[in-house]
Amino acid sequence: MAFIDVKKGQLQCKIVYYGTGLGGKTTNLRFLHKETDPKKRGKLLSLETETERTLFFDFVPISMGKIKGLETRFSFYTVPGQSFYNLTRRAILKQVDGIVFVSDSQVSRMEANIDSILNLEENLQTYGIQLKSVPHVIQYNKRDLEDTVSVDEMRNELNRYHVPDFEAVAIKGEGVIEAMGMIVKMVTEKVVFDLKL
Repeated sequence: MAFIDVKKGQLQCKIVYYGTGLGGKTTNLRFLHKETDPKKRGKLLSLETETERTLFFDFVPISMGKIKGLETRFSFYTVPGQSFYNLTRRAILKQVDGIVFVSDSQVSRMEANIDSILNLEENLQTYGIQLKSVPHVIQYNKRDLEDTVSVDEMRNELNRYHVPDFEAVAIKGEGVIEAMGMIVKMVTEKVVFDLKL
């Protein structure tokens, strides 16, 4: 949930990149960090293990301008993809304002994508939240590989609420800025409405 820091005159929003292990969540954040004006972004923090590229989160506070006189800042997080880190995933979802679900387009990863989106819904429910009520977008990553599921099939399986979705090749930056731009727009609109700013 968006937080207003009256002392600092800031509106802080939280966006979480969710999805399977090695699906492209960390690649998305690294690309965004690299492409963002250094004056408008914080330090990219990453913790890597032998089996996961992200154990806890990547954190990138990016200044996005002002809403009703408040400086708006977005904090971007990723969750670990492996299921045995589920408590960490759940903790990172606390007070989330928007979600980018990064799916892996490879045929061999489709079942993992479905498991991951079901896990996302389950973890949100622990906070009494339904996915359909949270601004979210879906990214179909790794579209450059040969053995991929069609976008139509992925859409049918993963995009239950008909939210904006994007084809992507995160390693090349394709579809990364577009997905981020859309989730920022959706979150901003919801925050302005909810907080009556």
